[in-house]
Amino acid sequence: MHRLNVWKDELVAWFKTLASAAVYATLIVTFGFQVARVEGQSMAPTLADQDRLIVNKLAYRLGEPRRGDIVMLYYPINPEKSFVKRVIAEEGDTVRIVEGRVYVNDVPMRDDFVPPEYRSHDDWGPKVVDEGYYFVMGDHRNNSSDSRHWGFVPKKYIIGKVQLRWWPIPSAHIF
Repeated sequence: MHRLNVWKDELVAWFKTLASAAVYATLIVTFGFQVARVEGQSMAPTLADQDRLIVNKLAYRLGEPRRGDIVMLYYPINPEKSFVKRVIAEEGDTVRIVEGRVYVNDVPMRDDFVPPEYRSHDDWGPKVVDEGYYFVMGDHRNNSSDSRHWGFVPKKYIIGKVQLRWWPIPSAHIF
């Protein structure tokens, strides 16, 4: 009888541990971090198709997206889809693109991370980013559906900040 009670107590302890782990994991995934996969080439060469990412969902509960941040967001035209893009301009900024060169508040954006073959040659704007919104673009400027096409992104659609590319392991990188 004693062995049965010990075994039963051990089983209850294991169950409590597993239940606690499940609750913690759910809280972390819901409010803290999310694993995501890149689909497509719109962020090349920074991110490649099928890269695996860790997205920090707490980052923008505690702070605001900033120019240069790589973010995961709900696609404004169909919020059931999510995209990964780079924040180019914040609310109140004026964005203008001339022959593919991006200007924010009449200052050319430092974008040496975009190789010549990924640059577009389009013109856009100037437009002022509305309050509570952001202007985002993919790094593969001539192959990206972004704010140039579907407009500004409301802050509530920004899921979180891309913090880590963890797969493939040889190209793991902290952002």
